[in-house]
Amino acid sequence: MKKRDSLFRRIIREKFEDLLSDTIRKGSLVVEMPSGDSCAGGDGSGRQVRIRITSWKALTRIVLYPDLAVGEAYMDGDLVMLDGEMYDLLDLIFTNMTVDEPSGLSSLTRRLVRLFVRLLDYNSPTRSRRNVAHHYDLDRRLYDLFLDSDRQYSCGYFETPGDGLEEAQLAKKRHLAAKMNLEPGQRVLDIGSGWGGLALYLARMYDASVLGVTLSDEQLAISNERARAEKREGQVDFKLRDYRSLTGRFDRIVSVGMFEHVGKRSYGEFFAKVRDLLEDDGVGVLHYIGRTTAPYVTNGWVRKYIFPGGYLPSLSEVMPEIERNGLTVTDVEVLRLHYADTLRHWRKRFMANRMRAVELYDKRFARMWEFYLAGAETGFRYQGLVIHQIQFAKSVSALPVTRDYMTENEEGLRQRDRVSERSQTAAG
Repeated sequence: MKKRDSLFRRIIREKFEDLLSDTIRKGSLVVEMPSGDSCAGGDGSGRQVRIRITSWKALTRIVLYPDLAVGEAYMDGDLVMLDGEMYDLLDLIFTNMTVDEPSGLSSLTRRLVRLFVRLLDYNSPTRSRRNVAHHYDLDRRLYDLFLDSDRQYSCGYFETPGDGLEEAQLAKKRHLAAKMNLEPGQRVLDIGSGWGGLALYLARMYDASVLGVTLSDEQLAISNERARAEKREGQVDFKLRDYRSLTGRFDRIVSVGMFEHVGKRSYGEFFAKVRDLLEDDGVGVLHYIGRTTAPYVTNGWVRKYIFPGGYLPSLSEVMPEIERNGLTVTDVEVLRLHYADTLRHWRKRFMANRMRAVELYDKRFARMWEFYLAGAETGFRYQGLVIHQIQFAKSVSALPVTRDYMTENEEGLRQRDRVSERSQTAAG
């Protein structure tokens, strides 16, 4: 038995060293093995990152499926940071990696996972509700640890390099509202309305009548609290509702950070429903995380622990479904590093409040959330993740024929935001 164990461990060590040398070519990563000795990857340049892997089981899982096992090992305390933080490790890994299919044992695992996901990748209303609850129905105090005051849990828009998180999230709402080209009093549908910030902003700025739908009990409760606090219950209505069950017509439809949860097999269903809900002269704006690369399955760890049922599409997967369902794409914008900068703010805020996260949950949860924020930020910096903002309409004449109206709308909102900020400062 001991000889068999010794042979198995030698094989696993060799495969891990192959994985390390294939992955880390620049920089410096030192790994302390379960046996107590060390191996290294990289050319020795830059700041050294040093980790310890405490068990052969964790090392074996990393060799077989690193996409899932690295995060699990960190959560479980089987991967310990000795020099540097988790962000430093992931930054080192992703700056060395390409988005191409890797070689080695893990490539087979990835292919099997992709096949499994394709077979099961349909988010029914029941499954969608369960997936949303997994992430968004966590203790509301968790999100207070890292989000801005408006609880915007999506990519900010950094107009200038010195913008902070609050400024970027306000600018994001302006940017989306400008693309919607709203007129006062119009009826708006917000699919995936989160904690209500965008819906309330549109109501304040345009006197719009807004219906926001979410599948999260926690988000619904907070949204309604905010609407009552602003005395807008009759103007802004939040409901716990799947978009597929909605009826009626809307002048504008917006969806921010929800399309990632629809699931690839449901894209046609989504756009068919949006078409039916949109007035003939209506306008829609879709904001979601996408890829600049060819289509690829969601990272296994993220899918299991953070966003079950989630999928991040390439434009090539979205555009045909829009066209097939009788909608006209009127504008496309790709926000590249804005989400990386947003996540940097979230990660730093979370790390500053990490002990409070441990108090709310436990150390394992805090490590999981740190890994999530660090992995997401490095994904947007190095792995082809971006934000797609797609504007669409039923009629080619629904919008002005040049984009000048977007700039004019945005500047008008900016001026009003400044007036509002000065008023709040004076009152406070």
